[in-house]
Amino acid sequence: MSSSVKAYRAAILHSIADPAEVGAKHSYEYFEDGLLVVEDGKIVNVGHAADLLPGVCGVEVVEYADALIVPGFIDTHIHYPQTGMIASYGEQLLDWLNTYTFPTERQFADPAHAADVAGIFLKELLRNGTTTALVFGSVHPQSVDAFFSAAEKLDLRMIAGKVMMDRNAPDYLTDTAETSYRDSKALIQRWHGKGRLLYAVTPRFAPTSTPEQLDAAGRLLREHPGVYLHTHLSENRKEIEWVKELFPERSGYLDVYDHHGLLGPRSVFAHGVHLCDGECQRLSETGSAVAFCPTSNLFLGSGLFDLAKLEKHKVKVGLGTDVGAGTSFSQLQSLNEAYKVMQLQGIKLDPFKSLYLATLGGARALELDDKIGSFAVGNEADFVVLDQHATPLLEYRLRQARDLEEKLFALIMLGDDRTVKETFAAGRSVHRRD
Repeated sequence: MSSSVKAYRAAILHSIADPAEVGAKHSYEYFEDGLLVVEDGKIVNVGHAADLLPGVCGVEVVEYADALIVPGFIDTHIHYPQTGMIASYGEQLLDWLNTYTFPTERQFADPAHAADVAGIFLKELLRNGTTTALVFGSVHPQSVDAFFSAAEKLDLRMIAGKVMMDRNAPDYLTDTAETSYRDSKALIQRWHGKGRLLYAVTPRFAPTSTPEQLDAAGRLLREHPGVYLHTHLSENRKEIEWVKELFPERSGYLDVYDHHGLLGPRSVFAHGVHLCDGECQRLSETGSAVAFCPTSNLFLGSGLFDLAKLEKHKVKVGLGTDVGAGTSFSQLQSLNEAYKVMQLQGIKLDPFKSLYLATLGGARALELDDKIGSFAVGNEADFVVLDQHATPLLEYRLRQARDLEEKLFALIMLGDDRTVKETFAAGRSVHRRD
């Protein structure tokens, strides 16, 4: 057997379907004593250790005691320039942007600063078990160059883009419709498809782009069919009213984007807290996705995400931390807050649905489920080793768990960065806690 083959032994769990479609008990595979076999950065087998060990004679087997291996977490909405302003006090969305966000992003005109923060940001993602993220840069092209340069060195599956913003922002952060098109096109040509990197056309949100700039974004999507569209949608009620004032000719917030050709299978709209049924239906028709950002929506007081409504309309949904409006890089902590968001609406968020949102659901939202999000044979070997004895309380609580469902729920509610023992990207260890 090839010397590049390596196997990892522990309890193994991954999603294979959406619980909303097949029911919780049919949505996952679990191997209490499992083996994950990796060759050349890809999954070549997964199953019960007793069944697979005879076929991997001579292969190095790494064993993890009291651990659970899951696919790498997928963050479908996050801002890397806002790393330094996480946990900023006392504002809702629009005031928060002016008070904290814009002054922080101004610093990314300096390539050295951008490179420094990109390194900190990626290290924090990996420390929390996130192996793929859909990432906002700043308006400066050099912010994206710095991010992709750092991600390329680690061979990460990352998606990012330069912010497009030509009005309703400080002069030091605005571009124009033409310069945003030209700069984005150059970045696409330089980075999209290089290694495991992908590009996202990134108008910040409708209020900070003129119709001309939104047209330019649509033009980029038409000219480069494989790239993504990443922006914000219906996060805050004041924001929605502002969009109505700025685009009185359009029927609603989503219709602004639709009119400019920004909906499609690789379009991801962050938040979507205040969507009507018609908007959900249009998102479903176009194959567009929504990023559920529970920590951010609670922190900024934006509202409660209606997951049930989006499920009813079969809209793709991923999970986002939305750092820096969010309060943690940890997708376990995001799921902790997601459970509370649903409880406030009288709905129980099943732990297997939580696992799906953070892994396979995120991959489907990004149209990458043929590469990441599960342990399907041939997928890229992005995975996380979770330490079930990470803290005394977690260890004690899991001893009381009666079944896998209870164990997974406790892990979500009590887990954080300390729970991540090791993170792998394309079969290579990129973070080790100990």
